[in-house]
Amino acid sequence: MPGWLRGHRRPPLLLLLAAAWLAGAPPAGALVAGLRVRVRLPDGQIGEETLEADTDTDSISIEFKKSDGSLITFIADLRKDVKIIRSLILGEMERGQTQFQGLCFITRLHKNEIIPSDSMAKLRQKNPRAVRVAEEQRGLEHLYMDVAVNYSRASQLSIHVHNVCAEATDGIYARESDVKHWMNSGVDASIFEAIHVSEDVPRCRTSREWWKGCICRYSLCVEWYPCFLKYCRTKDATGKTSTYKCGIKSCQKCSQFDFYVPQKQLCLWDEDT
Repeated sequence: MPGWLRGHRRPPLLLLLAAAWLAGAPPAGALVAGLRVRVRLPDGQIGEETLEADTDTDSISIEFKKSDGSLITFIADLRKDVKIIRSLILGEMERGQTQFQGLCFITRLHKNEIIPSDSMAKLRQKNPRAVRVAEEQRGLEHLYMDVAVNYSRASQLSIHVHNVCAEATDGIYARESDVKHWMNSGVDASIFEAIHVSEDVPRCRTSREWWKGCICRYSLCVEWYPCFLKYCRTKDATGKTSTYKCGIKSCQKCSQFDFYVPQKQLCLWDEDT
């Protein structure tokens, strides 16, 4: 066990729980607003994203389907500096998989990654049928997820983990560098367990051993999201200059997650073609 987790034991994970995503009515006084945005996909097709903001929990969610049918949920918890990406992947039942497989990747949310929740809640579309293309491509982010997160205790990391990751209780991953940041912020180390992988463990893409462990890769892109507020300048009658919010800048962000799975059967999408 690494020094940053020494002296802590990780309680056993709960059994898989079925829970509605962010179920329940918002608290009194909360401003919850959403948009449906049509976006241009890399293959030229048109997809749809649902964006919602909750000012009470200071969070933003984005939900969309990948071309393979997987359902992606992105949560930005601005209060806790936590970002959650949950994927529900359709299983290949003819190859022995279950109906779907859930994965949750939890990383640190950095400043200026996304606009504030109160600004997101006020966004409106002049033309809802317009197809959006991001103004800025933020490039590919490659992340090695070397820590397992205990679902049953992860609510202190973010209140959203319980609902969002309910279908992925045995597949919740984080990074050591982010874990150290959260622990320095007061999060209990017992939530986390380092994943030790020997250097000779192959990538699932090249492995031919279906029931042995390997390093899996999962890739996704959020094609459109509001990443910056735009400010314009104006002058009053005396010539004094002031600024005001006058729009947003949109971004695209792609991520590749590498993580250990105990058998290749849990990573059928990552195969040589």
